[in-house]
Parts: sequence; C-alpha cells; structure tokens
Amino acid sequence: MSALSDKARRIEGILDALHPDPAIPLDHVDAYTLLVAVALSAQTTDKKVNEVTPALFARASTPQAMRALSVEEIHGFIRQVNFSTAKAKALRRAAEMLCDEHGGVVPRDFDALVALPGVGNKTASVVMGQAFGEQTFPVDTHILRLAHRWGLSKGRTPDDVSADLKRVFAHASWNKLHLQIIYFGRAQCPALRHDLTACPICSWAASKARVTAEARGLAPTRKKRPRPTPA
Repeated sequence: MSALSDKARRIEGILDALHPDPAIPLDHVDAYTLLVAVALSAQTTDKKVNEVTPALFARASTPQAMRALSVEEIHGFIRQVNFSTAKAKALRRAAEMLCDEHGGVVPRDFDALVALPGVGNKTASVVMGQAFGEQTFPVDTHILRLAHRWGLSKGRTPDDVSADLKRVFAHASWNKLHLQIIYFGRAQCPALRHDLTACPICSWAASKARVTAEARGLAPTRKKRPRPTPA
C-alpha cells in the first residue's frame, strides 16, 4: 500500500470517529427537493438555503407545482439567496424540462441531470449519490480546500479533485466521505485563521511548506466572488 493510500486510510479513520453518521445538511424530502436545494446552494450557505426552502416547498415541492409558478413568484421565495434572479429562472426552466421530457420525475441519469438548467456536475453528483444511492464524490469549497491541505490532490478544478479523491478512497465510502469532509471542514478545519499544527488531520497530513505558507497568510488566496454558474 502506498504512502498516499496509508494517509487516506488514516484520514478516513479520524473522520469516522468525529463524524460517524453525517446527515445531508440540506433539508429535503425526495430527489426533486434535494435537486432544488443543492442548486440553490451555489455560492450560498446551506443555512440560508434551509431558511428559504420551507416556504418554497410548501407551494412547490414537485416539478409540476414549480412549473405552475411564475419566475417572479419563485424569486419571491428565494430572494435571500445569492444570484436569486438567475436561480429563479433556472428553477422554472428545469421544472418545465422535467415535466416535458421526464414525466415530472427526476431522472436517475447523470447526463440528463446536467442537461437541466442550473444543474452542474456537483448538483448532479449529489443527487445521484444522496437520492439514488450511486457512489459519487462531489467536491465543494470545503472538500477542495481540505484535499489540497492534506496533500491528496493538486487539482485546480472540482472535477480534477474529485477524480484524485476517487483514486485514493474506496468506492463504497465516497458518499459518506463527501459529507464527512464537509462537516470536518466546517467544524475543525476552517478556511481562515486555522492553526494547521493543532488540527486533527492537518497537523500530520499537511506538508511543512503548506503549514508555513498558511501560517504566513500566503494560502489559501482570497478570490473574487465568482459569477453564477450551475452548481
């Protein structure tokens, strides 16, 4: 077994001890409400999404009901999330496509999901994994940050990082690890003002160069807020 595989197994053991049964952080009841919630979470916190979706789902918890609303009505429910105007339009168009092309049912197919307005690789992967039980490894900002800190990936894009993580972790653990790393990133390994030497994982998994760079405030770099793209 390689040193990278050994590192991955040790990381997995720590995550199992700290977050043994991670729940999906976005409130939902089925594949469609999960799809909507994940799409809304792009550049928005899960907390904020969970604040706006109860009222939205009370009116439109199915593609048919969402289609019956105008873009303006949808926007009224989600105006507090970032890029709410674009997301309202995407939700309305996606509902139309689901009704017209998939019988009002969320398809159990990655390519069909990505074809929906407002749905990118991450959203499709989350739905495939958490709603349909397929083993996927979606990468959000937490996972991207921690994969770099822990030396598991040098990938610049979420897709590159996902591919690297799939190579070092067992297939059967991908869905669980996806959630565990998110919770660990929030609770134990934040982006800013984080002492890597005191972290349960960074303290031994991060390289000396990484520890030094972050201590000096050289990494991670702050980036301009991205333009809205499908999550």
